[in-house]
Amino acid sequence: MSLAIATSATAVKIAGIVAAAAAATFLGYAAASRETALSRLWTRYVRHLDGTLRMLFRPEIGRRIAIVQCVGISAVMVAHLATPVPRWWLFVLLIAISPELHLRRERKQRVDRLEKQVDGFVVSLANSLKTVPSPAAALQATAGILQQPTRQEIEYVLKEMRVGSTLEQGLLAMSARVKSPWLDVAFSAVLIGLRVGGNLPVVLERTATTIREMNRLLGVVRSKTGEGRMQLWVLAAFPFAIAFGLNAVQHGYFDPLQSSVTGQIAVGIAAVLWISSLLVARKVLAVDV
Repeated sequence: MSLAIATSATAVKIAGIVAAAAAATFLGYAAASRETALSRLWTRYVRHLDGTLRMLFRPEIGRRIAIVQCVGISAVMVAHLATPVPRWWLFVLLIAISPELHLRRERKQRVDRLEKQVDGFVVSLANSLKTVPSPAAALQATAGILQQPTRQEIEYVLKEMRVGSTLEQGLLAMSARVKSPWLDVAFSAVLIGLRVGGNLPVVLERTATTIREMNRLLGVVRSKTGEGRMQLWVLAAFPFAIAFGLNAVQHGYFDPLQSSVTGQIAVGIAAVLWISSLLVARKVLAVDV
């Protein structure tokens, strides 16, 4: 187990060093005007940050974020050269991945809030269609009573319609931007109703009822599998806790596993079984409603 821990630490250290070298190189090439492979990679990374920020309706400051990352990594490396910093590569790796992790978390939270408001949005649109015959006008009338972030997304669709997009194109663009299965279900009902015809308010009300019931079932499933997910976390952390505990009580307790071929094979088999158990448990808990 100690061998596995040492291997993981070495891999993280190597990743931190590679990220530090890449960041320092990107900073130099970003200032250059000539077209190079690294400058293209820098541009792609900045565009990726800007694209994620755009989906979150934030200012496009991807270049600033990337420059701050490079400056932070360079500062850590300079500090390490001046005075050795213990585990400096962890700070480098943290600076390298923090913006991506933070933006992913923000995007997931935004999508979760949107999914919780889908049924309310569909019901509001259905009620507006009962008094306003035009779907576009009904959507515009609905936007004022919606909560954020659904209101922000719908207002963006209305802006696209003002510059020439159709209602279908605006809804499809919003669906592609948000990438939520529940929003896809709601928009599918709207688009099918627009193309086929029929009593669209009734269809939307039934769709909202279905989405609400599915959300209720998902809540029941999450509550039933909550204990299993906690056990999964315990199963993931237990080997490391045991390894650190035994090594703290008796230093060198796992040395025989590192100094012999049989011990290394045992560690490899234990690691494979541990990872397999996590994958199986994760598959069992991934209940598809």
